[in-house]
Amino acid sequence: MARIVHLGCVTMCPPARRLSSGGARGASELACHCLLVELGDRLVLVDTGLGLLDVRFPRPRLSRLFLDVLSRPRLREADTAVRQVEQLGYGADDVTDIVLTHLDFDHAGGLDDFPRARVHLLESERAAARAQRTFLDRQRFRPRQWSSAPRWHTYRPRGERWFGFESVRELRGLPPEILLVPLAGHTAGHAGVAIQTRSHWYLHCGDAYFHRGEMDLRKQHCPPGLRFYQWLTEVDRKQRLDNQRRLRQLVKLHGGEVRVFCAHDVVELSTLKKSSRAAVAPERRRPRPLVALAR
Repeated sequence: MARIVHLGCVTMCPPARRLSSGGARGASELACHCLLVELGDRLVLVDTGLGLLDVRFPRPRLSRLFLDVLSRPRLREADTAVRQVEQLGYGADDVTDIVLTHLDFDHAGGLDDFPRARVHLLESERAAARAQRTFLDRQRFRPRQWSSAPRWHTYRPRGERWFGFESVRELRGLPPEILLVPLAGHTAGHAGVAIQTRSHWYLHCGDAYFHRGEMDLRKQHCPPGLRFYQWLTEVDRKQRLDNQRRLRQLVKLHGGEVRVFCAHDVVELSTLKKSSRAAVAPERRRPRPLVALAR
């Protein structure tokens, strides 16, 4: 079964405190929640955050709209996925696969740092990102981050049912403990990534929602700034809201079996990190089982 380490690979500091949690302490920060997953002899990242080149040379790799206005990421080399993987005792070449929720700059910026990894994503996401049809597309999708493109493996939304979700895909060369779950709306090919551990499924929902309150079954809520940000960056409002409703239904009916979390909620990230333990360094650059969470 899979073992998981939760990584916070970007800290973003939007201009309004209400943007993330209504003025609460720490509300000026948003996370980019990535995963390092051991699956048999494969070492897999789910999303990458920003990469080394983004931190060292943010212009023109990142758009001014997100760099200076909307996201204002804190550019620290130690926060990149590759440096955190190294802190766990691994090397960049040990990462065999990267599974993307989508190609937004803050989720795919670290692709260049893992030169041997195969990259898995939905075909509709690749097509929309390459087309760059709108002003927003040109700001969020940054081709300078895509030297890995020859190693991309794309998937059409055809597959099996999984807890009520349709067209869920297994991934080439990876075991069935990791699945790609279409969750379009934020982008055309946005997906969740489901991972089965000994005790639970974990569903990384990417940007299908932004705040834990959106999954609250008693009193659904989201700070107004984050509602605005989701509206600003969505490509299909109906699909996005439909998928949020389906995720709440998943929590309601199967919350004991599936743990749901998104990419940007700092409280979700902190809670899940507390349930994990540090990884043991591998011998001779060969990944050993992560002595980590999710059992």
